[in-house]
Amino acid sequence: MNRINSIAKPIFPSDFGIKNIEAIKLVQPYTMTSPERLNSLINAVQYIIDNNINGSIVECGVWKGGSMMAVAYMLQALSNMQRNLYLFDTFEGMTPPTDKDIAHFNVDAKTLMDSEDEKKREIYRCYASLEEVKNNLYSTNYPLDKIHFIQGKVEDTIPDRAPEKIALLRLDTDWYESTRHELEHLFPRLVPGGVIIIDDYGYWKGCKQATDEYIQNHRIPLLLNRIDSTGRIGIKLTTHS
Repeated sequence: MNRINSIAKPIFPSDFGIKNIEAIKLVQPYTMTSPERLNSLINAVQYIIDNNINGSIVECGVWKGGSMMAVAYMLQALSNMQRNLYLFDTFEGMTPPTDKDIAHFNVDAKTLMDSEDEKKREIYRCYASLEEVKNNLYSTNYPLDKIHFIQGKVEDTIPDRAPEKIALLRLDTDWYESTRHELEHLFPRLVPGGVIIIDDYGYWKGCKQATDEYIQNHRIPLLLNRIDSTGRIGIKLTTHS
């Protein structure tokens, strides 16, 4: 018997904190986000609190709200419940993709969303009602007056309904057009030292293209670190040369 192979692998990597693991377990039924990306999100919450990075926490594309639930649980674990949480979504499923929206395995988004496989259609259309997401977030017991649900296409709701200062920005609307719009209007509101997470940079080619174009066109010194095969994370520099 191979003793090494007989040793059971831990469910979570050994460097995940206990609080992180507890939060991840609580939200897994409400998210398609990987444990690695959830862990990075939770660490980002810890970082903005430890370093007094002022501003709201904003997520664009929330599905059932699992990622923001993890944020809410971590803020409570840190006894810091003054942060405003903004959830931007249609709450009616994904908006129509364009020709730029192609998965990393070279199948266009429309084909995937129209799949004959019902489970696959459900995954790619990402439908969750506003009522369902509200119930999920409210179950965390985070202060209700600090949770803001903004319904509609991000192209219609941003920038008018977005906060002026953002400490943590998580983008997960997948498509080229929505990601481009979010970066154009929200990255300037991300405070120096603030964190940006691009959830589908490695999955959807349009998302990657929009991100790369924005960084290059605005000459932004931003290092996007790899979280897993799809997620990327970076910190906005305090000063730009």
